[in-house]
Amino acid sequence: MEDMDRRYELRLTAEPSRFAVVRRIVQAHLRHWHLAAVTDQTLLGITELLANVYQHVGPTAPCTLRLRADTDTLTVEVCDNSPDLPQARSPEPLDSGGRGLSIVAALCKEWGAQLADTGKTVWFTVATSPVPAPALLAAVPLAVDVPAGALEPVLAD
Repeated sequence: MEDMDRRYELRLTAEPSRFAVVRRIVQAHLRHWHLAAVTDQTLLGITELLANVYQHVGPTAPCTLRLRADTDTLTVEVCDNSPDLPQARSPEPLDSGGRGLSIVAALCKEWGAQLADTGKTVWFTVATSPVPAPALLAAVPLAVDVPAGALEPVLAD
């Protein structure tokens, strides 16, 4: 399958009730692209980014999800109309939130955010070669104690 065929874009409203449908659509594309091995980490990352749009941009905020797969990398982008770049946090162990970007950072090769004409794009990349399950599970933090600035995204010029 040619790389140019492995692109997908979905415009949606960032409402949690739609997240399951989005996950099923993405899962189908990954299966079609023979990338089923990275489905779990990709779906978790997408869910975290969509939840951030819902929480920080607004419950009815429009956004765009883009997928692009090449030879060895899957790139996921979530674009919204807010110019506010995401801020990674270091929540307390008993906090109920604040781990989304830490989870994304743990699951992907790299992630970042960049301003766009109409808001911002938050993205992450996943290696399309399979990651052994124990290594993947060991990478997911239950609680994170990181120095300030350690989880800053890669910002595009």
